[in-house]
Amino acid sequence: MADSDSGSRAADVRRTPLYDVHAELGARFVPFAGWDMPVRYGSILDEARAVRAGVGLFDVSHMGRVEIDGADAGGLLNAVLSVDARRMGVGRGRYNLVCDDDGGVIDDCIAYRRGKARFLLVPNASNTDAVLDRLSSAKERGGAGLDVGVRNATAETAMIACQGPRAQDALQPLTDRDLSEIPPFRVRAARVNGARALVARTGYTGEDGFEIVTQSQDAAALWQALADGAGATACGLGARDVLRLEAGLPLHGNDIDVSTNPYEAGLGRFVDPDRDSYPPGAALRRLRDEPPSRQLVGFAMSARGVARRGYPILYGGRRIGEVTSGGPSPTLDLNIGMGYLASAQSEPGTRIEIEIRGRPVEARVVALPFYRRGEKRE
Repeated sequence: MADSDSGSRAADVRRTPLYDVHAELGARFVPFAGWDMPVRYGSILDEARAVRAGVGLFDVSHMGRVEIDGADAGGLLNAVLSVDARRMGVGRGRYNLVCDDDGGVIDDCIAYRRGKARFLLVPNASNTDAVLDRLSSAKERGGAGLDVGVRNATAETAMIACQGPRAQDALQPLTDRDLSEIPPFRVRAARVNGARALVARTGYTGEDGFEIVTQSQDAAALWQALADGAGATACGLGARDVLRLEAGLPLHGNDIDVSTNPYEAGLGRFVDPDRDSYPPGAALRRLRDEPPSRQLVGFAMSARGVARRGYPILYGGRRIGEVTSGGPSPTLDLNIGMGYLASAQSEPGTRIEIEIRGRPVEARVVALPFYRRGEKRE
């Protein structure tokens, strides 16, 4: 991501409720998905190391918060999400995909069931409008008698990710909830730093951690309380990208998009296409039943060189794909990346080359993820 000049930013670029906090910390900002976001405060790699070793704070308020309520809320979501929302228990969260009718990935997001007829959907910042459009279309197909409301609550709320092996220790003194009783992919209402909030044990770093949704006016005080009480490190989008790549988590717009389908991206376990009234179901069933011609794989550089998005991937001197994500891994102390390869060349151990500025550099296919909590896979 390139740095940007704050004096020349377009007037319609949005700022999160924590913008002033970031500015006071000396953050370097970049425009991202229509938002002015901190990419780093100091060293990106040092910020990533801080999350792996202790606890880091991320402002993820740019991501969408969409509330779906009413007796038909589960039915509406079932027409849009790749998982069966009606089978979710209250207080549970599920990773899922929003697909178009051809099976292409419009977005990947998390759905939380807050009550019998109440859900919260968290789409990516760049895709919130597309997901809202998909929900609107499904609601229109359901007819005027559908008992469901869809509300975009992004502007009135903030979301902070507290991530790392010390995340629970950092957050526990600030909340009335016993965090040890919140398992992964669960959400609970709580008071956090004296204010009403939602606390979910989810994240995008490969570490333990929490994502806290609070009212916009309460966000700065919560951030400061976490920073003061636990010494949490402020982390920007750069560290977030490093950490999710190490954890083998796809980034929409890089590793998945409408030109890719869940099965070639290795996300088939998050898809239930055998449901009535699910428009992408027929296409997804066909894709599921045909072996994918290509697969998203991880690779590690065997020689010096950093793979970046768009670099060609070669096999036997022939281009067979391109890098979708890549960069240095401070945890593994080597350069890693992901990209789509023909299924025949996707087995771990396969020798490939990444073309870096016209020069082929040796690499090898490795199993994903590169890093699992407390365990270096590569």
